[in-house]
Amino acid sequence: MTETTATVREARAHLADHINRAEEGTPTVITRNGEPVAAVVPISDFYALEEAADVLLAREAEAVLAQGGPTVTMAELLADLFTEHSEGAA
Repeated sequence: MTETTATVREARAHLADHINRAEEGTPTVITRNGEPVAAVVPISDFYALEEAADVLLAREAEAVLAQGGPTVTMAELLADLFTEHSEGAA
């Protein structure tokens, strides 16, 4: 798959062109100060990446459980998440 590269300024000025390329299957890597920072990709690629991440996380969780790793209830998980969030906001 061939990709194009654009600076943030170029991407802003020609966003519709980059979206059209993504629809046709060509991603655009967006750079800032010469470093890649984002990409405009075909939606199918985005969905495939999300699905792959979900599968990887599920496999990791299964491996932890198979080794007798700790489990938590949904209530414990939510309590931990809200505690972390409120601590970060302070």
